[in-house]
Amino acid sequence: MKVGLLLPIADDDGAGTPGWPRILELAKRAEAGGIDSLWVYDHLIFRFPKDPESGLHEAWTLLAALAATTERAELGTIVLATPFRPPAWTAKAAATADDISGGRLIVGLGAGWHEPEFQAFGYPFDHRVGRFEEALGIIRRLLDGERVTLDGRWYQVADSVLLPPPRRAHIPILVASKGERMLRLTARHADAWNTAWFGLPDERWQGRFADLRAACDAEERDLATLAVTVGLSLDGALQTTRPGAPNALPPDMSAISDAFAAWAAEGVAHVQIDARPADERTFDLVLEARDRSGVAAMATT
Repeated sequence: MKVGLLLPIADDDGAGTPGWPRILELAKRAEAGGIDSLWVYDHLIFRFPKDPESGLHEAWTLLAALAATTERAELGTIVLATPFRPPAWTAKAAATADDISGGRLIVGLGAGWHEPEFQAFGYPFDHRVGRFEEALGIIRRLLDGERVTLDGRWYQVADSVLLPPPRRAHIPILVASKGERMLRLTARHADAWNTAWFGLPDERWQGRFADLRAACDAEERDLATLAVTVGLSLDGALQTTRPGAPNALPPDMSAISDAFAAWAAEGVAHVQIDARPADERTFDLVLEARDRSGVAAMATT
């Protein structure tokens, strides 16, 4: 099982919004420690009732910088909100970032969920699944090297093509989903599925995995061909407005190690850790727990 870390890019990841030097410092520390992947999430602003608004850096810009300054770890988005960018633009940016990284990109996609940021930046919040379906189809086909023409309800492209073409024959797409329609789209188009946020496997996880299995059956997709990934929350008592797991993992070596073993036993291929605060201590805890649990060896065999 692979283990990844979310990099701190927001006000509530630690002591204020980190600048690029701090983000790079932690990325390099995690990579040197053997982390499998590094992730950024995609939001524009957080506005929750009764909490101060908070901000964060833009995902694609950071991802391109990380592609140029890291060497080994996979790089992913968890996940891009497709309504924030035209889908052909997203595919173009993904192909470029993948080239810069030397073929390490995982394109995580979702429909978005935080309505205040849609309002603040002028994006429509209606028909998000319908919009996502059209966007995902365009992105998938362009990344696979096809020419795409679509006169859709939400998006229109005419003879769209990526030139230069993607360097890799197949750049993986991960979709975060839980509703029936989104799960069907995941089964139809994605290389990986993400569900979040969790601490240990529980009934909520079992329900979501059963729903994924049903979606794969409906789409006649072999579930074994879809990588299952799970976002885990690690909370060191940092007060934050960002949603996380209702039973987050504590900053304890044994608890984290046991959790990794439990998720690996569930057949999960990759976990992404949202550590709060995201700093040297929590990153080192994750790295040591990864080694202690034995999942690192499992990921390479």
